[in-house]
Amino acid sequence: MKKCVLSFIVTFICVCVYPQKDVQIRVYPDRGKQTISKHIYGHFAEHLGTCIYGGLWVGEDSPIPNTKGYRTDVLEALKKLQIPNLRWPGGCFADEYHWMDGIGPKENRPKMVNNNWGGVVEDNSFGTHEFLNLCELLECEPYISGNVGSGTVEELAKWVEYMTSDGESPMANLRRKNGREKPWKVKYLGVGNESWGCGGDMQAEYYADLFRRYAVYCRNFSGNKLFKIASGASDYDYNWTDVLMKKAGSKMDGLSLHYYTVRGWNGSKGSATQFSADDHYWTMGKCLEIEDVLQKHMAIMDTYDKDKRVGLMVDEWGTWWDVEPGTNPGFLFQQNTMRDAFVAALTLNVFNKYTDRIQMANIAQVVNVLQSMILTKGDKMALTPTYHVFDMYRVHQDATYLPMDIIAETKQIRGRNVPLVSASASQKNGLTHITLANIDLDNDQNVSIDVFNTKVGKVSGKILTSKNIEDHNTFDNPELVKPQVFSGAKIENGKLNLKLPAKSIVVLEIQ
Repeated sequence: MKKCVLSFIVTFICVCVYPQKDVQIRVYPDRGKQTISKHIYGHFAEHLGTCIYGGLWVGEDSPIPNTKGYRTDVLEALKKLQIPNLRWPGGCFADEYHWMDGIGPKENRPKMVNNNWGGVVEDNSFGTHEFLNLCELLECEPYISGNVGSGTVEELAKWVEYMTSDGESPMANLRRKNGREKPWKVKYLGVGNESWGCGGDMQAEYYADLFRRYAVYCRNFSGNKLFKIASGASDYDYNWTDVLMKKAGSKMDGLSLHYYTVRGWNGSKGSATQFSADDHYWTMGKCLEIEDVLQKHMAIMDTYDKDKRVGLMVDEWGTWWDVEPGTNPGFLFQQNTMRDAFVAALTLNVFNKYTDRIQMANIAQVVNVLQSMILTKGDKMALTPTYHVFDMYRVHQDATYLPMDIIAETKQIRGRNVPLVSASASQKNGLTHITLANIDLDNDQNVSIDVFNTKVGKVSGKILTSKNIEDHNTFDNPELVKPQVFSGAKIENGKLNLKLPAKSIVVLEIQ
């Protein structure tokens, strides 16, 4: 009885102090100790559908405007986004990719069938040189996924030598013969991909031993130091993480994790553009469940690595819906609405909290596949709502994470308790940035932000919203959803007060 009374009193106090539709946030700048790695805002490009061909690469002879074969419009859009790293060539494709097929004169490169994605012919015209030169143009770190499933230790060791050695060696000389005198800098090396599934259907114990073997022979050349990433678990497979950390944790620099916001009932993932309010809220709950998954994997890692030396690399994440009608099912081409933008915003807000362990994340994928940044068709291009979220959230890259307390209303949906407001804060170069997302489809939220012990001077902002949650950008209407100036935040008694509109994402800059 006493417990029930106490619960009632606590609930009564919370309702009185923080009424529904009111959000209270307190930010603690003095507690900011960790840096949000810019690599959390990384990307992924696989030989899948039109991600590479038609998306990133059209060739120098294409009538589509290009820069040395790379689509100029896509290139410029990605430069603006300041992408920190790019993962390639897969994905499942990586474990069927033999890198020597993608070097040398293009007319001499052998063709292959892309068995994983649509059964189309891969002509290998986009290979090692094309990828690494693209990374140089974008000023981003390349992240190479090596072939473990159908490849050999020798093959991957020679690829590392080809890319990074400046010595008088067979692979370095072959690279020079193919037109590249100086080696590239390649930091991130993935040893296989989804080795529990499409990358070889292995047991965790077997892969752990295999990783140790590969790690020995993938050497550092000419001052290039590899950051070796083991193929980690899919979402809820905590045993895989336990076995790898126990048997190979001392040999790895990073351990990957894949988590998709994907619907699995009725044999369908659901439409990207036609969905109910109930579907929207379920998606938000599934998206936010990543935090619980992260915490459990990180707890296992802490058991074997108390100093947090090994980074958790969430190198595949995002939404996964049914393909657009009339498109190749193997190409995974889906539209991208405000709902997807919320998945990006909420997920990034979660990643920012765990900067002591999460060192990289890669949304899937960069162009024309799954939750992409950019869509292309012929010479047309459209930036997606997710692109705009990444653009707005750039302010968090390499900034100091600021802890916060947040009290907001929640919504019960299919067994999940989903907060209606998500937020994150960081500080860099004397500026404080706060990102906010209101997933409520119908109601504004009155938000009060106390930046504790900090004098708040000026505040400015941007907002991403649209009339309907299903709204998305098309080639005929590419600017339906785009950021606008947000001037709704006011400084009152040293606090920030704002009305956060329904279904909106806002970034505030505080001076």
